[in-house]
Amino acid sequence: MSDQVRVSVLGATGSVGVSTLDVMAGGAPGAPDLRAVALTAHTNVEALAKSAIKARAELAVIADETLYGALKSLLAGSGVEVAAGQQAIVDAASRPADVVVAAIVGIAGLPATLSAIQHGNNIALANKESMVCAGPLLRAEAARTGAKLLPIDSEHNAIFQVLDRPERVEKLILTASGGPFRSASMSEMAAATPEQAIAHPNWTMGAKISVDCATMMNKGLELLEAAYLFDVPESRIDVLVHPQSIIHSLVSYDDGSVLAQLGMPDMRIPISYALAWPNRMPLPGLQRLDLAKIGRLDFMAPDPQRFPALGLARRAVSAGGGAPIVLNGANEIAVAAFLQRRIGFLTIAQA
Repeated sequence: MSDQVRVSVLGATGSVGVSTLDVMAGGAPGAPDLRAVALTAHTNVEALAKSAIKARAELAVIADETLYGALKSLLAGSGVEVAAGQQAIVDAASRPADVVVAAIVGIAGLPATLSAIQHGNNIALANKESMVCAGPLLRAEAARTGAKLLPIDSEHNAIFQVLDRPERVEKLILTASGGPFRSASMSEMAAATPEQAIAHPNWTMGAKISVDCATMMNKGLELLEAAYLFDVPESRIDVLVHPQSIIHSLVSYDDGSVLAQLGMPDMRIPISYALAWPNRMPLPGLQRLDLAKIGRLDFMAPDPQRFPALGLARRAVSAGGGAPIVLNGANEIAVAAFLQRRIGFLTIAQA
């Protein structure tokens, strides 16, 4: 495969953005020619400038307008166009591209994601909060413009890969690692620090999503996202704790068949699938799955008393209307307060 694929990365300095740029820099034989269009960041101006130069991006945008001068200076003579501000990020998302990677954390990513879809750009969606808060709108706009919604979250990407007959689906099954507190007591969870909460046992991610994994709110948001993305009611979406994070999700069909997607817990795998879709691309440097070495795969039902956030998400999707928006907003505020040590870990779900 040698076709050129133009890619914009919204949130280029976060964990998903960095992994995306790593995939783009791979250049393995048979991989598509991935070209950077626009890269954006919130405040990490130095990392943005370095990434823009390395990726030979057409445009670099910093959300914080006070950092425009710094970005301009860092990119002087590079040929990279420079812009700053929230509107500039929305404008960057609307630039013609084959794929726009939506990796801005939280609801802040919605305006740019919506703009990209409205301009007909395919979306590699890592920003689940956009789908949680505006799923019907995003789907309607995608249908209107022909934009394709390509999930990057490992669970939804797994479903996307094995969903060959949507009309025969009986159930979607999202897997969850259980996070760092899977086996912790309530007293241990009550005393948990931000450092402990963000220490995910399997995945390397940003602070906010790591805390969401620890509370299992991340799985709740993913349940909401799956309901909107695949048009499946909440009652037909199950969650299964799978500590090894090898099976990323399963689809149960009405003939009794269950299809699953397996792989090592590495975000570059679902990212590469979204960038190369409808094809695949080689990732020669990644660790390969060795089931004999792993030896066992464990599964268990989530504990609703220790992880009430999952139940809150189910209630929100059932209530509909503005309930998912309220849930997401309250969670973002509570997680920020926990990371600032203003509330305890168990208070996040209570908030």
